[in-house]
Amino acid sequence: MADITAATVKELRDRSGAGMMDCKKALTETNGDIEAATDWLRAKGLAAAQKKSSRTAAEGLVGVAVSGTKGVAVEVNSETDFVAKNDQFQDFVRTVSTIALDSGVADAEALLASPYPSGGTVSEKLVANIATIGENQNVRRVGHVSVNQGIVVPYVHNAAAPGLGKIGVLVALEGDAPADVLEPLGKQIAMHIAAAFPLALSAADIDPVQLERERAIATEKAAESGKPAEIIAKMVDGAVAKYAKENALLSQLFVMDNKTPIADVVAKAAKEAGASITLTSYVRFQLGEGIEKEVSDFAAEVAAAAGVA
Repeated sequence: MADITAATVKELRDRSGAGMMDCKKALTETNGDIEAATDWLRAKGLAAAQKKSSRTAAEGLVGVAVSGTKGVAVEVNSETDFVAKNDQFQDFVRTVSTIALDSGVADAEALLASPYPSGGTVSEKLVANIATIGENQNVRRVGHVSVNQGIVVPYVHNAAAPGLGKIGVLVALEGDAPADVLEPLGKQIAMHIAAAFPLALSAADIDPVQLERERAIATEKAAESGKPAEIIAKMVDGAVAKYAKENALLSQLFVMDNKTPIADVVAKAAKEAGASITLTSYVRFQLGEGIEKEVSDFAAEVAAAAGVA
């Protein structure tokens, strides 16, 4: 049996929002596997299907940059929010975002190997920053979008400076509508994306592995109903379809009115403009999403309440 520590219990509680004793039981039932324990809690109705990224603790900045029909988002992490407010750090994030936009590098590794304007490479500049600022930093990821005709609209939520913030979004709108139509539409959609956290553009684009995971959760929940197998099968199919609809951008309900699917918002704008508009892609980077949280001194309190070492 896996060693269920206070740190593991706290991490699961942070991810799921479930009570500490439920978290301890879930970890015991799943031999200490955090992902399996999260699913166990959801299957038992003890945890909300919330986004793990909304509870991560990694610091730093997301930088966005746009030029013409292309845009890029870059995430650079630091240990503390204090460094994210540092002018030297902000200048670095802004510069590497521009480098990524101009060069078109596809990932963090290629970006780190790129030349830095003041000399050397991005990687060498990063090492120098670590030495002078005194805190570990990391270029984590890069995301690009582009259109042939149309516009790429950037949006930064919780901005620390122009083009830098906690959440960076890029929206690619393809079409021949004028900029005064595409820009406000793109901004509204970008704000929706920042708030609603879609997993993919369409249901067909959602990771099949994630859908199978949801199917397994739905199957366990439905099995507890005691209904006939054919009814359970329909319940499961319905739950998975609902999950896909709620997590695909085009079928999500627009946060501005909570009733109109994003696909219809785009179609209405195109009709009113008498032009073609297609939402072709997007990027949403939230600072620290998917990075494990560091365990705080609060672990001692968790241990006392949960009865673990």
